[in-house]
Amino acid sequence: MTAWAWSALALFAGWAVTAFGIRSVIQARRTGDTGFRGLSGRPGSASWWAGVLFVLALLGGGAAPIASLTGLPDLPSTGWPLLRGAGLVITLAGITATLLAQSAMGTSWRVGVDAGERTVLVTSGMFAAVRNPVFTAMAVTATGLALMVPNAVALLALTALVTAVQLQVRIVEEPYLRSVHGEAYDAYARRAGRFWPGIGRRTA
Repeated sequence: MTAWAWSALALFAGWAVTAFGIRSVIQARRTGDTGFRGLSGRPGSASWWAGVLFVLALLGGGAAPIASLTGLPDLPSTGWPLLRGAGLVITLAGITATLLAQSAMGTSWRVGVDAGERTVLVTSGMFAAVRNPVFTAMAVTATGLALMVPNAVALLALTALVTAVQLQVRIVEEPYLRSVHGEAYDAYARRAGRFWPGIGRRTA
């Protein structure tokens, strides 16, 4: 299934360049700042692991199709053409949603958190229903890529990404946003889901 692996690699590369490279250039032109904040927390802490796992997930996302091209076999009972086709559709939807969600953040877009920084709380558009649509879209993209090249590397990359997102949101970003925006964030969290509409809303 070489064609699927090449397609997955091309989609991953385009997604990574667009979502991080081009997005950071746009951010720098608008604000004079790329938006990258890097790892947070002391080595070994939950917030530090969130950053490390995120990096590993991105590396794994690119390594999975390469591993497939070099002969790494698919996981048992996963190589059906229909499953790969579904992965392609899911990947394209995830990439589109990633870029739309990033654009909706405007100048508040960041990679990582600076505890001393205050950004505008975005609650409109996609953010009206979901508090973290960028992370949701990234997980959808990773799921699609894993279906296109369903090998062990892709599964590990997807697992690392989901774990990183959970740690980043729950341990780093939500406490930061609550400390910066106070009741405005709490009210927002009560009406918008964490990753999916209606799911993970903050209770009173």
